[in-house]
Amino acid sequence: MLKALKKMFGKDDDARSSVRPSASVEFETPRSASPAGHTPPAASLPDSPAPAEQAPRAATSSRQDKPRSDRPRRERPAKPVDTWKLEDFAVEPAEGKTRFHDFDLSPELMHAIHDLGFPYCTPIQAQVLGYTLKGRDAIGRAQTGTGKTAAFLISTITQLLTTPPPKERYMGEPRALIIAPTRELVVQIAKDALGLTKYTKLNVMSFVGGMDFDKQLKQLESRFCDILVATPGRLLDFNQRGEVHLDMVEVMVLDEADRMLDMGFIPQVRQIIRQTPMKGERQTLLFSATFTPDVMNLAQQWTVDPAIVEIEPENVASDTVEQHVYAVAGSDKYKLLYNLIAQNNWVRVMVFANRKDEVRRIEERLTKDGISAAQMSGDVPQHKRIKVLEGFREGKIRVLVATDVAGRGIHVDAISHVINFTLPEDPDDYVHRIGRTGRAGSSGTSISFAGEDDAFALPPIEELIGRKIHCEMPPAELLKSVPRTR
Repeated sequence: MLKALKKMFGKDDDARSSVRPSASVEFETPRSASPAGHTPPAASLPDSPAPAEQAPRAATSSRQDKPRSDRPRRERPAKPVDTWKLEDFAVEPAEGKTRFHDFDLSPELMHAIHDLGFPYCTPIQAQVLGYTLKGRDAIGRAQTGTGKTAAFLISTITQLLTTPPPKERYMGEPRALIIAPTRELVVQIAKDALGLTKYTKLNVMSFVGGMDFDKQLKQLESRFCDILVATPGRLLDFNQRGEVHLDMVEVMVLDEADRMLDMGFIPQVRQIIRQTPMKGERQTLLFSATFTPDVMNLAQQWTVDPAIVEIEPENVASDTVEQHVYAVAGSDKYKLLYNLIAQNNWVRVMVFANRKDEVRRIEERLTKDGISAAQMSGDVPQHKRIKVLEGFREGKIRVLVATDVAGRGIHVDAISHVINFTLPEDPDDYVHRIGRTGRAGSSGTSISFAGEDDAFALPPIEELIGRKIHCEMPPAELLKSVPRTR
């Protein structure tokens, strides 16, 4: 499959210009000062403008009507790094593993990686960074939990640190744009970006629907925006109101492209991309859990000679997650769910259902029956989502009931069990669901309820993960009637 994909992209790219200007060769450094490890391809060297030539581009007529803010233009102060040295981050070489030391990353970024406790790269980080730090576009197939977020953030941050910003800058002109389909995923990516930029002057902002528009606007007016993470709809709101301009974007990241297709966001994403520089003048990174024909068509439209990286889904969860299936009548599913949680005294459980109305009913019944639960679906306002996630992380909420869309961006440590109240129709969603547990090498358990209405979904799931899942009848004590509550 990999050879076919490379062939698919290879012929088209011969006709494209091999020269990519320095202002748009993301993760390549300015031609006059390329540090070791970031030497651009020889074909890209002739006729490339010097970094100083970026300034006239920043003052073109397309931005003459943009309002300059009279507010102080504050940059985030860099924390001192003189007390920390790279020698403090000692990682021994290990066979079959790639260290972050093996890449030419800045001391500020290495300090942040050290604080986060990541000595070795995950497979997708090792493969993606090998290409993107040299300025290439990339498309990656990887599930949640593989470390892909850190891969594109480290690459993006390196580009912004090694390439000076334009001398003429306006408020609301991000240098890097990351688009994700859900509010939870945007919040998580922005949180990770803040952690990785803590010792730099780079500013990270996030725009999502369901949050106060004016509050988000005030942060945009108060300081330069280096990395912007956003959902498509809210970003278009800012763009169409003239608050955000995307013609200075050096790096564009599209995360979970398959989910954006499923959710109908591609028309909005197309509008956004038309506001950015041409694909040969920006670096584009696209990540997806699946390489469907539609995803690959988008990749072909939006990237130039992309490196193709694939991480097999079975490496994500099947080795760390113990998987069970209970054959149970639909009418007994709730009793089974209640008794599993109550009898085992589980304290951090995620329950997945296919529809929002199912999610609501499950959450309401658990709450009524004395188990602290909350729901996560597209109908829940953003401020409540944040509060729910914090309560779940802190253990105040024992059970989080979610749809696939809402659960895609949830990253909470120590989730002991994932329960599929209904099996998903898309096998890839099953892998995403059980990936909520067994994260970072820890063990976890998934339990799926196969009823008369959804048992047909099991064979495609088994085919995807490459093994059979033992199906059993639940013991009688797990089908006891739920105690009545007043």
